[in-house]
Amino acid sequence: MVSRNVAALADTPRGQEGRPSKSLTPGQAVAIIAAAQALPVMELRPGLKDVRRPADLMYAYIVLSLLAGLRTDEARALRWDRVDLDGDPHAAPPVPPHVAVWRSVRVHGDTKTDRSRRTLALPQAAADALRDLHDSQAREQAEAGEHWQDTGLVFTTQHGAALDPANVRKMFKRVCRAAGAGDDWTPRELRTSFVSLMSHHGVSTEEIARLVGHTSTRTTEVVYRRELRPVITTGAEIMDKVFRAS
Repeated sequence: MVSRNVAALADTPRGQEGRPSKSLTPGQAVAIIAAAQALPVMELRPGLKDVRRPADLMYAYIVLSLLAGLRTDEARALRWDRVDLDGDPHAAPPVPPHVAVWRSVRVHGDTKTDRSRRTLALPQAAADALRDLHDSQAREQAEAGEHWQDTGLVFTTQHGAALDPANVRKMFKRVCRAAGAGDDWTPRELRTSFVSLMSHHGVSTEEIARLVGHTSTRTTEVVYRRELRPVITTGAEIMDKVFRAS
């Protein structure tokens, strides 16, 4: 019925440009993991409740996100009944310790896409960190008694409630400062770093997309992957081989 788009006559406000995601270098990643493990207690600021937790909370969160590539909304929604820290070494083929990433904190609890539902083997460091966190959470549950909220979540406050994303960001920034990496990092950049580190070590874009649950390798290539080498040497190395051979 309308021959033209009348909305085109209006001047729409320009939104603020978001900051592009960055990636940790291998050295920064190692330093952040070490800093998370070394800090005995996380306290964001006086007066805040339910944010004072032993270091194993952020250590496990960082190690799992960085070494397995989980989204922040997937990590905060992860439940213990989706974590298998033993696996089945006697199965054929053997089943390693793993996490089933089938939920997120999005509306209705769905993952971002159908491809995002994936079951990932756990690196040894991540499995160990989750075991320590499980023991720590059991002690907190015993101390909290009737005040404990039985959410079944892996990453919780000291009373079992879901973590507030703002508090996660603040705790992560403190770890980054302690590691000497500055405080301009966000937890979602652990996932970007996972993609970049995988690519840096020669893993194909297709396999990385499968690991992180992308529906398209273009998302992996354009949005997530960052070149970690200061100088790209691939072209020079190949041409040296070609023309040295000739």
